[in-house]
Amino acid sequence: MAGKHQRKMLRLMGSGEPVRLAVTMATMKKLTRLAFIAQQFGYAYENLQQTGQGGSVLSLVPDPDPQARALAGENRERYPHAAEGGPLPPLVPESLEILKARMVLDLRRQHSAKARMVLILVPLTLGSLTLGLEFGEDVASGLTIAGVFWAATAALLCAMFAASRRYNARYTARLQAAGFTPVTDHNGRSRYVPPGGRLPGHGNPFAG
Repeated sequence: MAGKHQRKMLRLMGSGEPVRLAVTMATMKKLTRLAFIAQQFGYAYENLQQTGQGGSVLSLVPDPDPQARALAGENRERYPHAAEGGPLPPLVPESLEILKARMVLDLRRQHSAKARMVLILVPLTLGSLTLGLEFGEDVASGLTIAGVFWAATAALLCAMFAASRRYNARYTARLQAAGFTPVTDHNGRSRYVPPGGRLPGHGNPFAG
């Protein structure tokens, strides 16, 4: 049975227009399943962005590919009540893995490396100073506490970044093995598109 976000997404897709679905506190598993269901009814995954405070926006566009349209027609006949919470097409693990790889890489490349550093270091520095001044007996001890906390947190973040790079390499290899090719979008971000596919704004016939 379809959840509320799936029902809303399918209803929006009924317009035949590009869809931007706002989802709050959703796991990557849920977001991947939403994109997969959209593919079963004639839409293609376009992008995934974080909006802050646990929010995400999943962007979908109509897929003009004849095979995609044929599959959508078949599924509309087989699952006529999908948008009302009825049965949905079965999940395909291989397709889910491909979607997850694309979506994870899109999220992690939403901001440039420089922007990510600013977004992390500024709050970290301010938080460290606040903590140090709160618990230090004087300014000198407060700065010492702040420095120790800053260094420890920065070391942890470096380890997390290293792990993230390893995961990125694994997802990239997974997409390349499936025939996906890297392209650069209008923001200078590296994205992966299906064999023969293009991003909206780069000659895509369904760019909205």
